[in-house]
Amino acid sequence: MQVARMAGFNKRVAYNLAKAYANQLETGEDYLLLNPAIAVTITDFILFEKRDNFINKFVFKEETKNFECLDKQLRLIFLELPKFKKALSELNSLTDKWIYFLKEANRLDSIPENLGEVSEIEKALNIANRINMTVEELDIVERRAIAMQDERGRITYAEEQGEEKGRLNQTIALVIRLLKKRFGEIPATIGSQIEDLLLSDLESLTEDILDFNSLEDLESWLHEHSPS
Repeated sequence: MQVARMAGFNKRVAYNLAKAYANQLETGEDYLLLNPAIAVTITDFILFEKRDNFINKFVFKEETKNFECLDKQLRLIFLELPKFKKALSELNSLTDKWIYFLKEANRLDSIPENLGEVSEIEKALNIANRINMTVEELDIVERRAIAMQDERGRITYAEEQGEEKGRLNQTIALVIRLLKKRFGEIPATIGSQIEDLLLSDLESLTEDILDFNSLEDLESWLHEHSPS
């Protein structure tokens, strides 16, 4: 945003537009790859004294006949904030809401309800508020954010652990059920060994059960895979 008119303002606008257009291509690349360039300039001062519109758009035109050329490849758009007079209750379009925010951001402590409908505006206000904070205020906000992230992390970890425990118990129950169907009642010592297995080993055991001919084969398998 341009907060005050400065020497070379017009040249700066023209330079930024030309640079944005030219920088699309690397040396030797085809001009067909170029996209139209639009330079949007937002001013906190009146730029066009004799015009009432707060948004003015410009393209290349012939000087005397006023017809367009270059097919709108280069365009200039100016937004003059002092000319925007709508009150908060009069904001209807998305454009109106953004312009109101740009004009009033430094006076807003929180997002009004009808601006809060646009989540990006709330994010922009949060960024603006952070920029204006003192070092001490910023440190407090960051410490609160870290604390919230830590708490979310603890909750997520607990949920993941609960899910892992649930999968483990389900797999143990499946293994015991398969073994009972194959060999009948399973000794308590073997049951305890199965309960001590990792989930990955339990999943392997479900695949290997059909290869066992006796409980001795199972015990040998458990001995090889028992946690050290």
